[in-house]
Amino acid sequence: MAFLDNILLSLESLKSNKLRAILTMLGIIIGIGSVITINTVGVSLTSSVSSSMQSLGVTTITVQLTQKSEDDEKTNQDVQIKKFGDDTPGKDDLITDEMISSFRNDFNDKVQYIELSRSVGTGTIENYDDSSSTTSVNVTGVNDEYFDAEEVNIIYGRAIKNKKDNDKDICVVSNKFVEDALGKNSKDVIGKTVTITINDMPKTFFIAGVYEYEQETASTALNQEVTTSFYIPIKTARILNGDYAGYESFKVVSTAETDTSAFLNTIGDYFTNVYSRNDSWTASASSLESMLSKFTEIMSTISLAIAAIAAISLVVGGIGVMNIMLVSITERTKEIGTRKALGATNASIRWQFITESMVICLIGGIIGVVFGVTLGMIISNIIGFTAKPSISSIILALLFSLFIGVVFGYAPANKAAKLNPIDALRYE
Repeated sequence: MAFLDNILLSLESLKSNKLRAILTMLGIIIGIGSVITINTVGVSLTSSVSSSMQSLGVTTITVQLTQKSEDDEKTNQDVQIKKFGDDTPGKDDLITDEMISSFRNDFNDKVQYIELSRSVGTGTIENYDDSSSTTSVNVTGVNDEYFDAEEVNIIYGRAIKNKKDNDKDICVVSNKFVEDALGKNSKDVIGKTVTITINDMPKTFFIAGVYEYEQETASTALNQEVTTSFYIPIKTARILNGDYAGYESFKVVSTAETDTSAFLNTIGDYFTNVYSRNDSWTASASSLESMLSKFTEIMSTISLAIAAIAAISLVVGGIGVMNIMLVSITERTKEIGTRKALGATNASIRWQFITESMVICLIGGIIGVVFGVTLGMIISNIIGFTAKPSISSIILALLFSLFIGVVFGYAPANKAAKLNPIDALRYE
């Protein structure tokens, strides 16, 4: 019998036993629906986080001091690793301006910007219209390349210049800070002074520039108080902190033509060699691209593990299909005997019931996909991510449902094929 005829017979059989067919499909629907829901939410979460991280700049590499361990390679043989070193690097452990300058000279064709920053802390200022309320800012010392690397948009005045400003008491503030704290027009505050309190000490700065504040959606949605950045020269920040020259970390923005992954390893090897004689500290390199790759890998593993657990219900659904097919064969013994008496072969009988099992599982799989995609989109939207169903997962789920139909439909179909036609015709 032609395959199409088998499908039509299967649909006719399901139509005559609608309730039983729906109950049979239920396990397949739940299994496929669960897998697709988990996959849709996982893909949506991964995609949204990946987009957010990429917007921060995947070409940015962070070089940071880390404590050495016995497993560190390229450590000078004459250097013994301290087993109980300090938790914070000392003056001689910090990354110096000379190290950064040498690195820049060696890889000038691959480096677009080197971003230096140093946090001073939180500063406060009384609001112009209410002395009982204050506006807070994050006081941060930066170099001139910071503004280009972080794409800070200066709308009035200018950014900080290393050689020109050095340790001067100047600052670059946001237009929101000017509006909230000073109550003035941003272009009118250039060259004016502003006094903020840092660590209970008032400090006066001249405003060199005003940058455009970019509203953070998360803070707005949660009605959090907005704290903008208050930029000052990095040497001024060092003086205010009373700490050493040098850095625990800095950022490198590679050029667009540079392979960030390969350059990341190059930077790591470079600074490992620089710190080969240090007995406690070394400098390691990391990037958003590598973090993004690890995050995607972890999320894929978690989604796969959860989906595998959910797929167990497919096995349960398959057992249900096999059980119903055995019942169906018992009910249709006379039909099978008649077909055999008319010349139907064992193979055609077997394929008829395997096809019926596949049709049951496929229809259940389609309903499960629709259910899973719908539920996945609802959950993704509730938690604030853009829903992105995976087409490949949908196709794979439908193919797997067909596989379940073949596997769990074969035993009943084989039993039907082996029925003796004389016994089947005498069956009541």
